[in-house]
Amino acid sequence: MNESGRQPAGLLVLPRLKVQNANAISSPLTWGFPPPSAFLGFAHALERRLSARHEQRFDGVGIVCHDFEPQTFRPNRRQHLIFTQTRNPVYLKRDAAKFIADGTPPAIVEEGRAHLEVSLVIALRHSFTEDLEGEDFAMDAYRTALGMRLAGGSVLPASRPRPLKPFWCPWPDAAADRRKDFMRLRRRLLPGFALVHRPDLLAERLGSLREKDASATALDALLDLNRLNHYPVAPEPPADGDLATADPTHEKAEWQIEPRPGWLVPLPIGYAGISPLYASGEVAATRDDTTPFRFVESLYSLGQWIGPHRLTCLEQLLWHTTADSEAGLYRCLNRYAETLSDTASATSQGV
Repeated sequence: MNESGRQPAGLLVLPRLKVQNANAISSPLTWGFPPPSAFLGFAHALERRLSARHEQRFDGVGIVCHDFEPQTFRPNRRQHLIFTQTRNPVYLKRDAAKFIADGTPPAIVEEGRAHLEVSLVIALRHSFTEDLEGEDFAMDAYRTALGMRLAGGSVLPASRPRPLKPFWCPWPDAAADRRKDFMRLRRRLLPGFALVHRPDLLAERLGSLREKDASATALDALLDLNRLNHYPVAPEPPADGDLATADPTHEKAEWQIEPRPGWLVPLPIGYAGISPLYASGEVAATRDDTTPFRFVESLYSLGQWIGPHRLTCLEQLLWHTTADSEAGLYRCLNRYAETLSDTASATSQGV
């Protein structure tokens, strides 16, 4: 289901894309796996490249990670990790001789990089009249993707002896057929983990924190969910109630780790405007002179990695883009939490 509520006409699956040196700094406050905006931007760029040869539109992207290798190292006798940096010359070629003569080394460009292997499930708005036409479109999309950048990294062909081929599959209209097709699809995405949005867990933790402290914010709830919380558990008193005859260590508490409701991660989900929307060409040094411009900051929420076999419908997998220029919100949306509440309400009503 896309943003307007329509079911897609088909699905384009790009399995096991290997991305080398992808950007691992997903926002000013987080690092790790690239944010959903990177994959939605990749799908938008792929759609624009294919539009000249195919009349096709994309309506959402599902993200499944199979492997993630951050380019980090641990210094000697230290516990923290440091990104592996490279020296990249930032001067012009005509000035290279001057820097070499002066013995000035190239500057270190501070960046975080990672190698990853992902599968993308892209919802298509239009169908194909023949299966052969859909197969040609899938191969053309795959070949085009190999020459593109994903989250700043290079997309490489799979290194397996028999790499998985991209494929297109029509998406049925009947709900029963959609369930069967999605069960087959999610098996083909294993082993791996799908990225979903969990604002419901964030709101639940914020409510529990505000019961103890009314000044708690959503950032406090996000930090509380993404760290290891240790709490003391007092031992039970002796059965006879005589503390004098009890073990002298009875006052020592046992520290335990609070269990977390799944594999949760902080997730940048878009941007919020911090300035008015300027007309095109009004701000200097922008990317182009035809698009309105606005200064923004990152929006943060809560994400979860979950096995594709635990998903029940396609809507739980897909990510979409939404923009509200009046409110200054540009976000990536995923309906996993909404479908969970719909399933719970249907179960309570006996559906």
